[in-house]
Amino acid sequence: MAVKSEHSPRLGVDITKKLKGFELEIAFEAGVGCLGILGPSGCGKSMTLKSIAGIETPGAGRIALQYASGEAACGRVLYDSQLKVNLRPQERRVGYLFQSYALFPNMTVEENIMTGLSGKYFRGGNTTLAGRREVAESMMKRFRLEGLGKRYPCQLSGGQQQRVALARILAYEPEVLLLDEPFSAMDTYLREGLRLELKRVMAGYGGVAVMVTHDRDEAYQLCDNLLLMDRGQVLAKGRTRELFQNPVTCQAARLTGCKNISRIQRVGERKVLALDWGGLELETELPVGDEITAVGIRAHDFEPLSEARAGELKGTPGANLIRVQNPDISEMPFEWYITLDNGLWWKKEKTIHTHETAGVVPDWLRVAPQALLLLSGQLL
Repeated sequence: MAVKSEHSPRLGVDITKKLKGFELEIAFEAGVGCLGILGPSGCGKSMTLKSIAGIETPGAGRIALQYASGEAACGRVLYDSQLKVNLRPQERRVGYLFQSYALFPNMTVEENIMTGLSGKYFRGGNTTLAGRREVAESMMKRFRLEGLGKRYPCQLSGGQQQRVALARILAYEPEVLLLDEPFSAMDTYLREGLRLELKRVMAGYGGVAVMVTHDRDEAYQLCDNLLLMDRGQVLAKGRTRELFQNPVTCQAARLTGCKNISRIQRVGERKVLALDWGGLELETELPVGDEITAVGIRAHDFEPLSEARAGELKGTPGANLIRVQNPDISEMPFEWYITLDNGLWWKKEKTIHTHETAGVVPDWLRVAPQALLLLSGQLL
């Protein structure tokens, strides 16, 4: 259900708050679409959402919505420490999807959806019982919940509960939708279906969405833009795919799933020695600037080579050959995890029917210069 607005909303957040062990300092802008905040547990992600929703109060800063249409612009301040503005949660027009969905257990599906459809903050207009039921019926149809209106949350599957929670939030027509680890309470086998369901819902939502997660796959699949965060600080932000392709810093590379990171010694404009991989010499596609402290290789970016093919490439520019010796092989259902004697880690796809390790590991691996991540910052 799209937000009914003539203008495109844009959320601006610039707040600080003292947390246990560190200071939350976060600033960003988010427009229509989904912004992901990716970071480890306890880094301040959920506190950011709660501050936007008005559940928690920041120590200082500003949270505001801007609306732009052509040259016209206007705004609405949700929180401003200097102006002494701090709107109540129900005044903010912000929908919050909790990890547990927070459905009322003693209410039916229909009643849960109708809970936000009354009072002066509901923008749908008709707050009579008949009007609220009409909206609830429309939302149940929209979220494929027909026939479930009289059931209680305990009688629903996890996916149905999620759809009820989203229907309840979007019936209220919020301008901002906050998603707090929406799949953390789900079993692994349910998550993919629920991700696709949420992606479909988000495609029809015309407001600002912010999703916090510690799962890089969720962030990559659902978020147009991404903010990487650790211990209350923003490490990097930008388009999601661009951040995964070029995370820039060691910390950001770790958060986006790169497990192979080594300190370097620069030995040429485009050549480095990987100190943590036995002094492996690697040629890069881009010049290695003075700010570069490390190199990264994603576990899927190795190319297996035979002895003959490695011989053909040896000595050619950008060969980046890696001799495979004494590998440690671990079997997973659909992948082999292979650790080389120099510490490099490689993922190789397999089928569920394959169990023999014979022939799994080639004589050589190669990494293309363009696949190398040039990284700055400390390697923790």
